[in-house]
Amino acid sequence: MFLRSGLRELNNYSIHSEWYLTSDHVSLTITISIVEESVNLTKCSIIKDSNKEAAFINDITLSIRNLNVSNLSDIASLDNIINDFANKVNNISENLSKIINIMRHSKSWWNKNYNRDLVNYRLSKNLENWKTFQKTVKNTKSDFFDLKIQEIATKKQGSWKLMNWVNK
Repeated sequence: MFLRSGLRELNNYSIHSEWYLTSDHVSLTITISIVEESVNLTKCSIIKDSNKEAAFINDITLSIRNLNVSNLSDIASLDNIINDFANKVNNISENLSKIINIMRHSKSWWNKNYNRDLVNYRLSKNLENWKTFQKTVKNTKSDFFDLKIQEIATKKQGSWKLMNWVNK
Protein backbone atom coordinates (compact mmCIF):
# COMPACT_ATOMS: atom_id res chain seq x y z
CA MET A 1 0.00 0.00 0.00
CA PHE A 2 1.30 3.43 -0.89
CA LEU A 3 0.42 6.46 1.19
CA ARG A 4 1.27 10.04 0.48
CA SER A 5 3.75 11.36 2.99
CA GLY A 6 2.43 14.05 5.27
CA LEU A 7 -1.19 12.85 4.99
CA ARG A 8 -1.87 12.19 8.66
CA GLU A 9 -5.48 11.05 8.17
CA LEU A 10 -4.46 7.89 6.30
CA ASN A 11 -1.20 7.19 8.12
CA ASN A 12 -3.10 5.59 11.03
CA TYR A 13 -3.10 2.00 9.74
CA SER A 14 -2.51 -1.50 11.08
CA ILE A 15 -1.20 -4.58 9.27
CA HIS A 16 -2.84 -7.80 10.50
CA SER A 17 -0.56 -10.64 9.47
CA GLU A 18 -2.56 -13.17 11.51
CA TRP A 19 -5.75 -12.50 9.51
CA TYR A 20 -4.67 -14.18 6.29
CA LEU A 21 -6.27 -17.49 5.30
CA THR A 22 -5.11 -19.37 2.21
CA SER A 23 -3.88 -16.24 0.47
CA ASP A 24 -0.44 -14.75 0.76
CA HIS A 25 -2.01 -11.32 1.30
CA VAL A 26 -2.45 -9.83 4.76
CA SER A 27 -5.27 -7.60 5.91
CA LEU A 28 -4.76 -3.93 6.38
CA THR A 29 -7.06 -1.63 8.34
CA ILE A 30 -6.99 2.12 8.14
CA THR A 31 -8.58 4.33 10.78
CA ILE A 32 -9.97 7.53 9.31
CA SER A 33 -11.31 10.08 11.75
CA ILE A 34 -14.56 11.65 10.64
CA VAL A 35 -15.24 15.02 12.13
CA GLU A 36 -18.85 16.09 12.47
CA GLU A 37 -19.29 19.18 10.39
CA SER A 38 -22.18 21.57 10.66
CA VAL A 39 -23.00 23.45 7.50
CA ASN A 40 -25.19 26.45 8.12
CA LEU A 41 -27.32 27.64 5.24
CA THR A 42 -29.26 30.84 4.97
CA LYS A 43 -32.35 31.66 3.00
CA CYS A 44 -34.66 34.60 2.69
CA SER A 45 -38.17 34.01 3.93
CA ILE A 46 -41.43 35.87 4.36
CA ILE A 47 -43.63 34.65 7.19
CA LYS A 48 -46.84 33.10 5.94
CA ASP A 49 -50.05 35.10 6.58
CA SER A 50 -48.09 38.13 7.80
CA ASN A 51 -48.38 41.78 6.80
CA LYS A 52 -45.14 41.46 4.86
CA GLU A 53 -46.59 38.59 2.83
CA ALA A 54 -49.63 40.71 1.96
CA ALA A 55 -47.36 43.62 1.01
CA PHE A 56 -45.24 41.27 -1.13
CA ILE A 57 -48.32 40.03 -3.01
CA ASN A 58 -49.60 43.58 -3.48
CA ASP A 59 -46.24 44.82 -4.78
CA ILE A 60 -45.92 41.90 -7.20
CA THR A 61 -49.48 42.49 -8.44
CA LEU A 62 -48.70 46.16 -9.05
CA SER A 63 -45.52 45.22 -10.88
CA ILE A 64 -47.44 42.89 -13.16
CA ARG A 65 -50.07 45.53 -13.86
CA ASN A 66 -47.38 48.10 -14.67
CA LEU A 67 -45.54 45.93 -17.18
CA ASN A 68 -45.27 47.73 -20.51
CA VAL A 69 -46.11 45.05 -23.06
CA SER A 70 -47.14 47.40 -25.85
CA ASN A 71 -43.85 47.01 -27.73
CA LEU A 72 -43.43 43.23 -27.92
CA SER A 73 -42.12 43.02 -31.47
CA ASP A 74 -39.20 40.62 -30.99
CA ILE A 75 -37.57 38.22 -28.55
CA ALA A 76 -35.11 40.83 -27.28
CA SER A 77 -37.91 43.14 -26.10
CA LEU A 78 -39.62 40.19 -24.41
CA ASP A 79 -36.33 39.30 -22.68
CA ASN A 80 -35.98 42.91 -21.48
CA ILE A 81 -39.49 42.94 -20.01
CA ILE A 82 -38.93 39.58 -18.29
CA ASN A 83 -35.56 40.68 -16.88
CA ASP A 84 -37.06 43.95 -15.59
CA PHE A 85 -39.88 42.05 -13.93
CA ALA A 86 -37.45 39.54 -12.39
CA ASN A 87 -35.36 42.41 -10.99
CA LYS A 88 -38.47 44.04 -9.50
CA VAL A 89 -39.51 40.77 -7.86
CA ASN A 90 -35.99 40.32 -6.51
CA ASN A 91 -35.94 43.83 -5.04
CA ILE A 92 -39.38 43.43 -3.48
CA SER A 93 -38.37 40.08 -2.01
CA GLU A 94 -35.11 41.46 -0.57
CA ASN A 95 -36.93 44.40 1.03
CA LEU A 96 -39.70 42.36 2.66
CA SER A 97 -38.00 39.10 3.58
CA LYS A 98 -35.74 38.29 6.47
CA ILE A 99 -32.67 36.07 6.44
CA ILE A 100 -33.11 32.76 8.26
CA ASN A 101 -30.23 30.51 9.27
CA ILE A 102 -31.02 26.88 8.54
CA MET A 103 -29.09 24.62 10.85
CA ARG A 104 -29.16 20.99 11.80
CA HIS A 105 -31.29 21.84 14.83
CA SER A 106 -33.71 24.22 13.09
CA LYS A 107 -37.33 23.71 14.02
CA SER A 108 -39.81 24.08 11.20
CA TRP A 109 -42.72 24.07 13.63
CA TRP A 110 -41.53 27.21 15.46
CA ASN A 111 -44.11 30.02 15.41
CA LYS A 112 -44.86 33.36 17.05
CA ASN A 113 -46.78 31.82 20.01
CA TYR A 114 -43.77 29.69 20.82
CA ASN A 115 -41.57 32.78 20.62
CA ARG A 116 -43.89 34.81 22.83
CA ASP A 117 -44.08 32.18 25.58
CA LEU A 118 -40.33 31.61 25.48
CA VAL A 119 -39.67 35.33 25.95
CA ASN A 120 -42.21 35.45 28.81
CA TYR A 121 -40.49 32.57 30.57
CA ARG A 122 -36.99 33.98 30.06
CA LEU A 123 -38.04 37.33 31.51
CA SER A 124 -39.86 35.99 34.56
CA LYS A 125 -38.23 32.57 35.23
CA ASN A 126 -41.62 31.67 36.70
CA LEU A 127 -42.74 28.01 36.94
CA GLU A 128 -46.19 28.84 35.56
CA ASN A 129 -44.64 30.54 32.52
CA TRP A 130 -42.44 27.46 32.04
CA LYS A 131 -45.52 25.23 32.06
CA THR A 132 -47.27 27.53 29.60
CA PHE A 133 -44.21 27.44 27.37
CA GLN A 134 -44.05 23.62 27.50
CA LYS A 135 -47.76 23.35 26.71
CA THR A 136 -47.34 25.70 23.75
CA VAL A 137 -44.41 23.62 22.47
CA LYS A 138 -46.43 20.42 22.77
CA ASN A 139 -49.50 21.87 21.03
CA THR A 140 -47.44 23.57 18.32
CA LYS A 141 -45.53 20.40 17.50
CA SER A 142 -48.71 18.37 17.51
CA ASP A 143 -50.49 20.78 15.16
CA PHE A 144 -47.48 20.99 12.85
CA PHE A 145 -47.00 17.24 12.54
CA ASP A 146 -50.74 16.59 12.18
CA LEU A 147 -50.73 19.03 9.28
CA LYS A 148 -47.67 17.33 7.72
CA ILE A 149 -49.29 13.89 8.06
CA GLN A 150 -52.50 15.24 6.53
CA GLU A 151 -50.48 16.77 3.67
CA ILE A 152 -48.75 13.50 2.89
CA ALA A 153 -51.94 11.46 3.26
CA THR A 154 -53.97 13.65 0.90
CA LYS A 155 -51.37 13.83 -1.86
CA LYS A 156 -51.45 11.08 -4.43
CA GLN A 157 -48.27 9.52 -3.11
CA GLY A 158 -49.74 6.42 -1.56
CA SER A 159 -49.85 5.30 2.03
CA TRP A 160 -46.26 3.95 1.93
CA LYS A 161 -44.95 7.54 1.80
CA LEU A 162 -46.89 8.34 4.94
CA MET A 163 -45.59 5.27 6.74
CA ASN A 164 -41.98 6.05 5.79
CA TRP A 165 -42.33 9.63 7.00
CA VAL A 166 -44.04 8.69 10.27
CA ASN A 167 -41.51 5.95 11.07
CA LYS A 168 -38.62 8.37 10.72
